[in-house]
Parts: sequence; structure tokens; C-alpha cells
Amino acid sequence: MIVEEEKKVEVIDVEKPAGNAEKSEFKVSCEQPKTSKSIAKYFAIFIAILFIIFLIIFGAFSLYAYNNEKIAKGIYISGIDVSNLSRQEALEKLQKYYNEKLSTDLVVVHGEDYKNYIKTSEIDVTFDLKSAVNYAYSIGKNGNIFEDDLAVFDAMINGKNITPTFTLDDESLTTLLSNMSKELPDTIVESSYYIEDSNLIITKGSSGNVVDTEKTIASIKLKVEDLSYINEEIELSTKLENPSQIDLQAIYDEVHKEPVDAYYTNNPFVVHPSENGVDFKVSMEEAQSLLDSAENECTIPLKTLKPSVTTNMIGSEAFPDLLATFSTNYATSNTNRTTNLRLAANKINGYVLLPGETFSYNKVVGKRSIEAGYKEAAVYENGQVVQGIGGGICQISTTLFNCALLANLDIVELHNHQFVPSYVKAGRDATVVYGSKDFKFKNSRKYAIKINCSVSGGVATFKIFGVRESTEYDISIVANVTSKTSTYIKSSTSRVRKLNGQTVNSEHIANFTYKVH
Repeated sequence: MIVEEEKKVEVIDVEKPAGNAEKSEFKVSCEQPKTSKSIAKYFAIFIAILFIIFLIIFGAFSLYAYNNEKIAKGIYISGIDVSNLSRQEALEKLQKYYNEKLSTDLVVVHGEDYKNYIKTSEIDVTFDLKSAVNYAYSIGKNGNIFEDDLAVFDAMINGKNITPTFTLDDESLTTLLSNMSKELPDTIVESSYYIEDSNLIITKGSSGNVVDTEKTIASIKLKVEDLSYINEEIELSTKLENPSQIDLQAIYDEVHKEPVDAYYTNNPFVVHPSENGVDFKVSMEEAQSLLDSAENECTIPLKTLKPSVTTNMIGSEAFPDLLATFSTNYATSNTNRTTNLRLAANKINGYVLLPGETFSYNKVVGKRSIEAGYKEAAVYENGQVVQGIGGGICQISTTLFNCALLANLDIVELHNHQFVPSYVKAGRDATVVYGSKDFKFKNSRKYAIKINCSVSGGVATFKIFGVRESTEYDISIVANVTSKTSTYIKSSTSRVRKLNGQTVNSEHIANFTYKVH
């Protein structure tokens, strides 16, 4: 028999079986030599010793990594090396880095014609640096000796980068992007309307782009997460939208208004002014036809609905107390001038001014024209006395000015004549020029006032009625000429308030300069 190694062959027994002298049978057994068994035994012991040494070194390394107060080697946060740093040191290093980076604005663009900026503070961008540092610190310190050591070895050899989580204010960002939608050069134009004079103007809209806030926010978050927005502009995601369909009935419901009658209440005393109403001058069918046939802009005529009781119709019972009165004289022989005085006075007579409202002479009286019935009379123009339409109405504004002063009302706008007028002394006049110079005063009292005016028998008189307050002052007007030469006259006007005979204060009203005739 042939074997690969030297074998010891032992013949156990040789017998001839009965009845067959030709056949013989051999029983053979093989066993390894004692030398091979020894080698295997020593090899196993060697491997065991190496394994024990490895465990000792591995355990010592793990124990060191676990008890080390520093972050393991090869650890990065957002590409910043934080190896061998304590948690506080790593946090401070990252905070400095992120504070610098987050001071840069996000730049958003739309094509080549639109660019805008978003501050990170506007959308409250916040990175969770503390959690990232804690996670970096925990590598190699989780308690599982094998997993910890593998993680440390992997970081040392391959490096490990941690990306901090962040948050931002989606609601604020959505608002900013929605506002940007309105600024895009190719933005959608919604239909709109406005009232001009006695017409309703409806402008049809047009299709355009709006910011797709959901997609844009997702894009912004990707750029913020890795801070790539610092070096890259962010393209706004947009979508095409059509303007809303014009709802004429809805517009009518907003424009239409029923008139409101004036009334007043007592305890407390309040005047509720009248209000004009507004309605379409044409039927809804006609208005819809005008809208459908218009290409870009549609004009629908309006009509004013008058209340049955206007504010000026409120009776004297609502204004029981006479607060002030003042009169000036005029020459009845000058019929044109007298006509002008009466026309202006009639516009003002019965006017009710609510608390806080401002009276404008030019607005209430209106333009002085031939169509309005005004006549030619003497006026001051370019330093001369000439004939002009509406001459004389400054006497009405002057009389009202003095009455307003005596009623303790605030003067808002005031101008003096070129020359001292004949009907009041210097410092007591108020000139008006339609379109350029106005006389205005404010109802600074607690209750509404009513202005009555009459022009008759050579006397123009104003009376202001209202409700006397708990404290009413005795009012006097002091107007003195402060200097006078051959070419000019200067004056100063004040209002003096007294209570129980004692002067409370003196209010400076104006300094006037006049030319000498």
C-alpha cells in the first residue's frame, strides 16, 4: 500500500479461509505520527496568545477612547475639522464659522431681469450645532466595545463628516416669496377696478408667472443646508397662472351703496352725518355687455343716490349753543361784489363739521366761474387792484377766519392779502385763490359744529353753533402792526384764552406782511 506520509503497516492476522487455499485477507490500519499532533497543539496555543494580546490592546484602546474628553480623530462637521477638540471648543469653532457664513444674504433671481435678496435673519435660519457636536463627541463612546472601536478606526482611516440639521421659518419665507411674485417683470396681472369721477373703470388682467413657493422653498433649503447659497444664486421656481375671472356681481356688491340719512343722538350727544349712495347708471345686463365687449378696459357709468336728510339739514336743536359770531361790512351799491359774497356764503351756510374734520374753503365753495354765477369785481393781482371773476369772496373767508378763531378752532392753513383789506384791520384777514391758496381750519372740539352765514343789508355775518364743553374759554384776538414803512406793513396775530378773567395762554397765529397801496 502507498500513502502520502510514512505509515506503519502492521499485519494483524493471516488465515486461509476454509475450503479455499487460494484466497487470503489482510486487515490494515493507519495512524498519524506523534510529531504532527504536537505541531497543531503549539499552533493553537500561539493563536490563543495572539488573540488574548489583541483583546488586551483592543480593550485598552476602547477604554482610552471612551474616557477621552476629546472628539475622536478624523471627525468633521460641515467640513470643519473638530478632531481632538472638546465639545465646547468644537462648538465655539463652529459658531464662529456659521455666524460668518450666515451673514451673507441669499440671492434669488428670475431670468436676467429680476434679482432680490433674503437675509437669513428674516427667515430665522438656525443650525443645531450643539447636537452635531454631541454626536461627533459620542463616536467611540457608545458603550459597545467592538462597534466603538470600529467607528474610531473608520474615522481615523476614512474620515467622517457630520452635517448639522437646521430649521427656518417657512411662513416668513412664504410671505417673502409671495411678495416677490408681484415684483416679477412677467408676473400675472389680476383684474382690478377703481372709481373715477362718476365712472367705474374695470381693467382686465393678463396671464403671467408667479413664484412656485413649494418648489422654491425646497431649493432654498438644499442650498442653505450645505451653505452653497453663499457662492450660488438661487433661481426662483415659477409657474404660469391666469387671472381670476371677473365677477361683475361681486364688484357691484362692493360698489353699490344705499344712501344714509343724517341724524343725531343725545346722552352722549353725537351727530351721525349723512352719506351719499352709489349705483350703476345702467342695468346689470347692460354692464355685463359692456364688460364682455371691452378688450382691455371697461367703463360703467355710475349715479349718486342722495339721502333724504343731509347733515346740513339737521336742525338747530342738535346745535343748541352759540360758540362764536363775527361780522364784516360791505357796500351794497357794488351789486356784482354783493352777488359774489352771497354765492360763496350760500355754499357754506348750514355746513356741519364733525369732530376732527378739516374745513377747506376752496373745496366747499368750489371754483369761482361764470358758469357758477360769479361776477367780475375788484381783486388784488400782481400788486394791483383789477377786475376779476369772483371778486370779493375773500371777505367771506376773512369773516369765517375770525369766527373760527373766536370758536377756539385750530387754524390749519392761512394766507394774507397783498394789501390790508378795508373790512378788517391788519392781521385779521384770510385770502383765498382757487387752486393755490386755501383757508382751512379743524374742528378741534369734542362735538360737531354747524356754520351759519348770512349776507344782507351790507353785513356779512358768520355764526358757529355747537355744544358748550365743561371748560369754555373767553377768546380775544390780538392783532398788532409790528412795523410800517413806505413800502410794507408787518403785523402779528395772537389768540388769547382767558378763564374766569385770568389769562390761561396766548397762542401765536401768524405774522403777515402787506404792501402799501
